[in-house]
Amino acid sequence: MARPKIDPVVWRAPRAIKPPRGSTLPPLTVLPVAGKGTEDVLVDAEGRVLTGVEDGRILRIADGAAEVVADTGGRPLGLEFYPDGRLLVCDADRGLLLVDGSTGDVEVLIPAGPNLRVCNNAAVAADGTVYFTNSTDRFDLEFWKADLLEHSGTGRLLRRDPDGSVHTLLTGLQFANGVALAPDGSSVVVADVWEYRLRRVWLTGARQGHSDVLAENLPAFPDNISTGSDGLVWIAMASPRDALVDLLLRTPPVLRKLLWRVPERLQPKEKRTVWTRALDFATGAAVHDFHGVVPDFHMVTGVREHHGRVYLGSLEERAIAWFDLPR
Repeated sequence: MARPKIDPVVWRAPRAIKPPRGSTLPPLTVLPVAGKGTEDVLVDAEGRVLTGVEDGRILRIADGAAEVVADTGGRPLGLEFYPDGRLLVCDADRGLLLVDGSTGDVEVLIPAGPNLRVCNNAAVAADGTVYFTNSTDRFDLEFWKADLLEHSGTGRLLRRDPDGSVHTLLTGLQFANGVALAPDGSSVVVADVWEYRLRRVWLTGARQGHSDVLAENLPAFPDNISTGSDGLVWIAMASPRDALVDLLLRTPPVLRKLLWRVPERLQPKEKRTVWTRALDFATGAAVHDFHGVVPDFHMVTGVREHHGRVYLGSLEERAIAWFDLPR
């Protein structure tokens, strides 16, 4: 498919914080799976890990073996459990889906189209309310770098009520991505990726309907986020910030148009790191920060803390990984 045209916007990134040195990553277990791009991870009540891969399959992994739960026929990204036990799937090609893990049946809640270009990640309330992201109105998932270089901010955070009605909560997001609900249901948090920050929308209390910033000037691109069993918001830090990218975003648009024409192999690449961070929902303060370099896993795009074990997915790897929280 031919690359789409871009219409870049000039943006000045905040001064980057120096990246951490050394490694704080506990021993990492890497489990290969038969499929590329384990973009998100989800853990069920029996401790089995679910993930979607780029050919449309959703896999369930237990004791080192993987079984196919369903095939969406698209590109599954974010995974969550729906209150009735089915899987809620954000599919970049097909939209917002419900998948029956016992039969493999797929129900389309909101089809992909002009109003849902890249359904990316979600969080589900106990009553079935779904908070989900449309990353961009401009580009399909395979051209996510175009959205970075253009920086036009067409991402949105949306809400689907149990009656099927859909409402927009936030607009102007730079590649809207991960979504997480506060444990008490007071707020929902969304990753504003190209801005290196997490935005928060208040759902209850005196600030209901208002938004603010939970964390800003992050040292990496935040991807999927999730609420851990520990009550923290966990962030998949896909790749450390790149000084060259920050420089490009403040240069005249014509330079980025030229760069977009350069072959993929010559364009900036993600760094081979493993990085996840956990924040306090109320204050945004960092509680955990685990980072390091390993030879067989990188580009963490999905993270899930489950009773002291942290599971990781990757848009680029044919594997999932996990580590145990230090005591």
